[in-house]
Amino acid sequence: MSPTTTHPTPADIRRWRQYLADERAEAQVYRELALRRTGSEKQILEALADAEGRHEDHWLMLLGDDVGKPRRADIRTRMLAVLARRFGSVFVLALMQRAEARSPYDSDADATPAMAADERIHGEVVRSLAAKGRSRLSGTFRAAVFGANDGLVSNLALVLGIGATGVPNTVVLATGVAGLLAGALSMGAGEFVSVRSQRELLAASTPDPDAATAVPKLDVDANELALVYRARGLSEEEAEAKAHDVFGGLTTATSAIRIQRAGDAGLTAPEIEGVAPGDPVEHEEIGTAWQAAISSFCFFASGAVIPVLPYVFGLTGGVAIAVAAALVGLALLGTGAVVGLLSGGPPLKRALRQLAIGFGAAAVTYVLGLLFGASLG
Repeated sequence: MSPTTTHPTPADIRRWRQYLADERAEAQVYRELALRRTGSEKQILEALADAEGRHEDHWLMLLGDDVGKPRRADIRTRMLAVLARRFGSVFVLALMQRAEARSPYDSDADATPAMAADERIHGEVVRSLAAKGRSRLSGTFRAAVFGANDGLVSNLALVLGIGATGVPNTVVLATGVAGLLAGALSMGAGEFVSVRSQRELLAASTPDPDAATAVPKLDVDANELALVYRARGLSEEEAEAKAHDVFGGLTTATSAIRIQRAGDAGLTAPEIEGVAPGDPVEHEEIGTAWQAAISSFCFFASGAVIPVLPYVFGLTGGVAIAVAAALVGLALLGTGAVVGLLSGGPPLKRALRQLAIGFGAAAVTYVLGLLFGASLG
């Protein structure tokens, strides 16, 4: 029976049944996630499901004959199970990280200290699993959030500022569309130049694979090869020893041929180890300039179109401004909540922060528009 009471109260039984339902649902979430993973990640998720099963056994033992009909887990856990079944993404892991952090076992005398410790460690395990997904998403996600929010805030500010001056609806609409195109094209062009420049910079810093073919022809006594290793950060003694080892392998014709392959003399960078002379070197983690430009254009446009929609559908004046602000506010809350979920932070706090920043910028231009319109009148 309960560690605190010999005869559990109806409230105890209800609480234990809810814990039992939640543990079963959480175990199911981990099993659904494991179905979409392989290797060590799959094994880790299955182990987490087994641990939730041990907690389930604890509540079954306390309930005894009072287990009753299976109860439904709380709405958040049920939603996680649905998401895990259909997507199995880093979003679900981020949500599970928060769920483990909310465990009530620390303050519940009917849960064992080991169970409370388990939940805390589960949170760290899930955090580590989610970190891998966050790392994979970081570049694309940053571009998406930055582009969409830039479009939302900048075009809302532009539309509200122009609308506050009292100009006709057609002028506001044309200004909003112009702002959308100008911003999206600017973002796309900026990303194109940025990524192209970064790739060119990396290409200039990438060792020339053909340099390895010159090694057999070097003057052993002059030992120019040691200078390469010293330039890469080795001490003089380490560079001399490495160069000596390389030259020691050139005692036969076969070795001389072998050393001509890039990498045998250590003349390739780690990320292109084994690339043969003349092979192109790609920097996949950066992406291509065109990919970056097109995605930035689309992300910005997807945000910038929202403040324009009320004017597209014929709304005017204060109604159009209010609807535009409401639509953008919902979008800002959504993107802020997503950022909070993925970062493991409180979604509501991140959503409100995003909303405050966006509306703050728009409010400034709106007030300026009112002042400008009044001066013209």
